[in-house]
Amino acid sequence: MSLETDLFLDRRRLKRGIILWRVVAVVALVVAALGVWGFSLPGGRHVAVLNVKGIIGNEEKLAEAVDDLADDRQVAALMVVIDSPGGAVSGGEALHDAIARVATRKPVVAVMQGLAASAGYMIAVPAQRIFARNATITGSIGVIMEAPEFSGLLDKLGIDVQTLVSGPLKGQPSLSAPMTQAGQAALQSLLMDLYDQFVGMVAQGRHMSVADVRTLADGRAYTGRQALPLHLIDAIGGQDEARAWLARAKDVPAGLPTETVQPRGRGPSFFGLHLGGLANLLFSQRVTLDGAMALWQPAGL
Repeated sequence: MSLETDLFLDRRRLKRGIILWRVVAVVALVVAALGVWGFSLPGGRHVAVLNVKGIIGNEEKLAEAVDDLADDRQVAALMVVIDSPGGAVSGGEALHDAIARVATRKPVVAVMQGLAASAGYMIAVPAQRIFARNATITGSIGVIMEAPEFSGLLDKLGIDVQTLVSGPLKGQPSLSAPMTQAGQAALQSLLMDLYDQFVGMVAQGRHMSVADVRTLADGRAYTGRQALPLHLIDAIGGQDEARAWLARAKDVPAGLPTETVQPRGRGPSFFGLHLGGLANLLFSQRVTLDGAMALWQPAGL
């Protein structure tokens, strides 16, 4: 073998060694930087954070992701962070039930931000401890169903709508005709059954009697400071206080990193409101029987 060949092979081996050590150095630098800045590589033990923002719509995909947390050994606890006026009863129920299942296996804490009312409050009640700010708006335990009716406008426009139904209650409510007394009674019965379910969730989650919850569940909202002596929340505070409680009461180290719960295959969002939920609220739940809402609506809005 010639001298030139030996030099070439030695140089190639040296270059490979330099590249290897450069890669090792870069990886070590990245890991050190993540540690200094408080980040961690995914897959380690962590506190899962479920963010519920804006109007609650169809939350099946998010509820499925929450369900997965119960069997995930890397999840030490679940923190539910809420800033929502409520929304669809079915969506609130799906999240409530998923969070309740996690709570049977792991510590769960809820943190209310500016607003956690109606269905937003519903999803907080399975938590073992609920934190809110003094100025948080919460409560508003109840259900609402609104049915727009345009028969007067249609008459002025000379439009006559002919509707065929299989029974006297099938067309209730309707955009083109006033609701009948029988229709009002039927829908009120449906609404009260949903209300009873909501009251039962609160009674179970907050360890209160149904009668005591009913005295608070007339639809009114409360500030966090008002909700505390009523036992609707447990303490005043935010995420820092929630992490401190997890460390103190549930032995969940305060230094564990957090990972946000991501819904399965959810569409894009616009100003915090997911487009799928928005379409569901505007169209599929507009005046139909699946359109009952647990939503805080201040007077005048």
